[in-house]
Amino acid sequence: MKYKRILLKLSGEALMGDRQYGIDPERLAEYAQDIKTITDKGVQVAIVIGGGNIFRGVAGASKGMDRVQGDHMGMLATVINGLALQGALEDADIPTRLQTAIKINEVAEPFIRRKAMRHLEKGRVVIFGGGTGNPYFTTDSAAVLRAIEVEADVILKGTRVDGIYNTDPEKDNNAIKFNFISFDDVLRKGLKVMDTTAFTLSQENELPIIVFDMNKKGNLLKVVSGEKIGTEVNL
Repeated sequence: MKYKRILLKLSGEALMGDRQYGIDPERLAEYAQDIKTITDKGVQVAIVIGGGNIFRGVAGASKGMDRVQGDHMGMLATVINGLALQGALEDADIPTRLQTAIKINEVAEPFIRRKAMRHLEKGRVVIFGGGTGNPYFTTDSAAVLRAIEVEADVILKGTRVDGIYNTDPEKDNNAIKFNFISFDDVLRKGLKVMDTTAFTLSQENELPIIVFDMNKKGNLLKVVSGEKIGTEVNL
């Protein structure tokens, strides 16, 4: 395996499958099996998951809701998704721990860096819920922050498209895919990989990002093995 320890970033929308909202148990089971293929090979896996399939704070704020309150609701949505993913992983016989940035002691452990790293060393998948624990920060920022804290080798951003394009490939049939692109080129071309705060944090800490299609079975193993699929963003 090319990478020993990874941070997998999943959007909340990824858990919907073909539904309009909520969680698709079949999609969760598929993800669990893909994750099992790499944990069985000794790869240490941390996961940050979004909450957009349940609630998005920015959307709530745009309709008149208090932004801080909306973001707290979004944090709770990520915890719900984390619990669902934890259940699917444990059904696949993968030892898992859920840690949250906000204290919900009856539901999950609080995030403690050393404890998280110890779980990873013991072969447990660690899911980080609750974002950063602060409003105005996205789960992209949480993913980069946690990846740096637990000393992950790479951030794998699992999406429904197979990489980064110069335009939206779902709207433009002539969109051109990048197999590799530098951090500077992403900023210069104005491409949307992550929000600016998260992206800058990744760049400053020289932490590569690989964007790939998580919905294609076997892709996660290919990425971790070092196969050139998706798009790598690096220095």
